[in-house]
Amino acid sequence: MRSVHRADHVGSFLRTPELLAAREGRDADLRAREDETILRLLAKQKELGFDVFTDGEIRRKNFMSDFTDAVDGFDTDDEVGRTWDGRHASEGAAPKASRVTGVVVSRLRKRRGLTSEELPFLRAHSPGAIKVTLPSPTQFPAITFKRGTSDAAYPTHSDLLRDVVAILMDEVRTLTEQGADYIQIDAPRYSYYLDPKWRAWMQSETGMAFDAALEEALRADNACFEAARAAAVSAGKDVTLAIHLCRGNNRSHWYAEGGYDAIAEKLFSNLQVDRFLLEYDDERSGTFEPLRFVPPGKTVVLGLLSSKTPRLEDVERLLRRIDEASRYVPLENLALSPQCGFASTMEGNLLSEDEQWAKLARVVETARRVWG
Repeated sequence: MRSVHRADHVGSFLRTPELLAAREGRDADLRAREDETILRLLAKQKELGFDVFTDGEIRRKNFMSDFTDAVDGFDTDDEVGRTWDGRHASEGAAPKASRVTGVVVSRLRKRRGLTSEELPFLRAHSPGAIKVTLPSPTQFPAITFKRGTSDAAYPTHSDLLRDVVAILMDEVRTLTEQGADYIQIDAPRYSYYLDPKWRAWMQSETGMAFDAALEEALRADNACFEAARAAAVSAGKDVTLAIHLCRGNNRSHWYAEGGYDAIAEKLFSNLQVDRFLLEYDDERSGTFEPLRFVPPGKTVVLGLLSSKTPRLEDVERLLRRIDEASRYVPLENLALSPQCGFASTMEGNLLSEDEQWAKLARVVETARRVWG
């Protein structure tokens, strides 16, 4: 029977300065350092009281580099130019983070499994249910398709999306068959539909109207979820499928704002998932009212704590917020987490490791107060 996981987390954890230095220096002992770090993270998650475990995305440069590292067809020395007014709590200039993806320059070809260097170690060492995160296929046409370059291989964004979907479908089948208990797709691009400035950019960039673009995105993600579900049925296994909707998290910054109202009915009704991990850490996320469209039996993981700032959230306020959300989704179908991971890129967000663990301890403490 599928676990409820009342205390959840999005997946990525801060890297130590030593690990960052080892990666930057291409240390020959990097794999051993990663192994040691992951073992420490697994032990800490257990100590805090979580019953679902990730490796913190420690082997990745960023939350989607599992894809770009395993797939040929990207020029990682190039990038798609975009401008956005992202801020973090302390304002000021954004610290520079590593290049996130690159540009598609040829037909994509999968060289190896995206998580083939992650899942075996987790299977050997995780003290409980294993969560593995993957980027949504919708991520790549949005940020790796460069006009005048990518269109030599893929005439349109939709053509590129089809090949990305096929690669990710194959990956979720493998994950399901090889022992992942919980597969989470991270999908920042749905926030484009929530923010007027990004809706305008998306239409000008792709030539697709709002409704057509949203329908295509839902089909793409659902193809991955359906592939995982079919593999689970075939193998006689139970797998939890989830989607995390993000508004940007690179070095404590954000790029989109707006409530879920514009897409709630279509998104919540159509995505074939068990869990929705939603950002609700500040006013940019809107109200809980769109949650009325969540179908019965599906879980909403309320991202009420911020992974962007060091300030520790007050338990009583968290309890009030959960109570407010329960007006739209029954309490038994709610759970709690930070709004995003702590290190969407390897440089991480602007808080300390102790502050990260304090946030996660608060998630568990609050979840126990609410659900026992």
